[in-house]
Amino acid sequence: MDFYNILLNAHKGFGYLELLLVALFVIALLATMFGYSGKVNNFLKKTTLFTMIFFHIQFLVGIVMLIINFTKGMNMGAVMKNADLRFQFVEHPFSMLIAAVLLTIINKKVKSNDTISMGVVIMGLIAVGLFAFAFPWTRVFGA
Repeated sequence: MDFYNILLNAHKGFGYLELLLVALFVIALLATMFGYSGKVNNFLKKTTLFTMIFFHIQFLVGIVMLIINFTKGMNMGAVMKNADLRFQFVEHPFSMLIAAVLLTIINKKVKSNDTISMGVVIMGLIAVGLFAFAFPWTRVFGA
């Protein structure tokens, strides 16, 4: 097995874990907003931290995979003309990058504040929305 396939299998495996962490993050975010009058609890802090960490790991592994693909001489003109390749090599990485940046900001806000604001909740929902858009559902679960 070559290095790229190892990275691909790791990226897919962490994808399942990331789905679980994102679900826990959404539950913690909404429970904090609606259940505890906005007071940040340890569950939200931990789920935000672990979701952010695994987002960063996934992103780094994905960037290495992307670099390996581009060093093989990929034609960007052909990539942009093909919807599947465009999703895989352009839309997926950039959407995940934006989601990872938003989660990093959310993690900082959750760590440093005692209460959660509506802006943090909106950023969290945007990050989850970007994650849901960019997640390759058909490749992971088949269709």
